[in-house]
Amino acid sequence: MLPMMEGLNGKVAIVTGGTRGIGAAIVRRLLEAGCEVATCGRTAPAEGIGGDFTVCDVRDAAKVRTFIDSVVERHGRLDIVVNNAGGSPQAVAATASPRFSEAIVALNLLAPLHVCQAAYTHLKESRGSIVNIASISGSRPSPGTAIYGAAKAGLLSLTSSLAQEWGPQIRVNAIVVGLVETDSAETTYGSGDAQTRIAATLPLRRMGRGEDVANAVAFLASPMAAYISGAQLAVHGGGERPLFLNIVAEEAARTK
Repeated sequence: MLPMMEGLNGKVAIVTGGTRGIGAAIVRRLLEAGCEVATCGRTAPAEGIGGDFTVCDVRDAAKVRTFIDSVVERHGRLDIVVNNAGGSPQAVAATASPRFSEAIVALNLLAPLHVCQAAYTHLKESRGSIVNIASISGSRPSPGTAIYGAAKAGLLSLTSSLAQEWGPQIRVNAIVVGLVETDSAETTYGSGDAQTRIAATLPLRRMGRGEDVANAVAFLASPMAAYISGAQLAVHGGGERPLFLNIVAEEAARTK
């Protein structure tokens, strides 16, 4: 077993939105490492993925506090919190309704704050760790998901601020997730052929997988990352190729 996995054995972890996609991969990895894992979502998963599931809308601060306190009551402690719940459908910024925008900010920024605040006392006692699942949308323009990108940018700022406020008892880090294959990859990226062409533009020549993010979570939550706090760990396969380089290459080929 890897040292980071050994260091997680017996820890109690909460993963929000851990019923599918990246969240489910994180739950599986932490269970494999010997953690006791609790997760939550607005609806129960169709099939169990392991761990302890509770119905909870993380946008509701009161329900979040009840959920986290109940996890500590059942498991006796809390060591790791992973704020994974989030996302957004496509929406044109010029016509997005106030209700839509408020809901996206609530899920992707305010909900992680609610979770962090509710977990604070428990994590302070255990000298625990928070890992926020952010997105490259928060660090580069995100046309079509502008509100989501703005909320994820806020999450990155929140990460660094909490790391400053809550150290040394609690470490707080973020994972900046790139293009990832999930159950909804076709809705997000298009057909299989389109996904293949997108993957070819990345330095590692493939899109990310849930397991890639889960491994990064396990590292940041482990004793191997004991001196890492306030960090933004990019899990994006080397990053997206700037569009202007394609134009430069096309122009060079045309003028040969």
